Amino acid sequence: MAAKQNQSRPHRPIRSFVRRAGRLTPSQQRALDELWPQYGIEFETRPLNLRAVFGRAAPVVLEIGFGNGETLVQQAKQNPASDYLGIEVHEPGVGHCLLAAQDAGITNLKLIVHDAIEVLEGQIPLASLHQINLYFPDPWPKKRHHKRRIVQPPFLGLCADRLESGGSLHIATDWADYAEHIDEVLAQSAQFSRAERREHAGDEPLSRPMTKFEKRGLSKGHRIWDWRFNRLA
Repeated sequence: MAAKQNQSRPHRPIRSFVRRAGRLTPSQQRALDELWPQYGIEFETRPLNLRAVFGRAAPVVLEIGFGNGETLVQQAKQNPASDYLGIEVHEPGVGHCLLAAQDAGITNLKLIVHDAIEVLEGQIPLASLHQINLYFPDPWPKKRHHKRRIVQPPFLGLCADRLESGGSLHIATDWADYAEHIDEVLAQSAQFSRAERREHAGDEPLSRPMTKFEKRGLSKGHRIWDWRFNRLA
């Protein structure tokens, strides 16, 4: 009986993230309560009308796992001609990002609190994104956890389908083993070509500000790897 019950359980998808416990500060909670209606988008399993969401037609840049949102807000402020969409599951980071967006007075930013894979599958329209940024994803360094790494062929397929022709995928990591993994997986992809690759000591980021996770890696003596991959037609 136990064996039959186990066989009938629904398949649990492998997650590339862990929901970290964290206490919201009073200001972060206030931001979630008061600023979410302005910047937030609820998850639904139907494609968004991005032109209606942002109130205009403009290139849309998606950042997956924006952390505390400081670099996301900085990029949105520096590039007012583009619209930015950020995905994160850690509520304190979302609260921090909302406060930073309010302080910066930007209007070209929206946030979603949900699993990025499910957002890409159900909420992002085909060929709607100009760029996807994946900065310092969880490296899952233990070999038995490598299957949890988000950079895998199915993820690349989702990204390719959601990017416009000629759109780009930007990735950065500070883990040498993950850098090798990224090189191997992307080299086998028929959907992307490598446009640029940089290995540096934090002094040559590729079209992005320095991130909190990057600073943490540098403090541990890590190198930094940056890539830009173009979606093939």
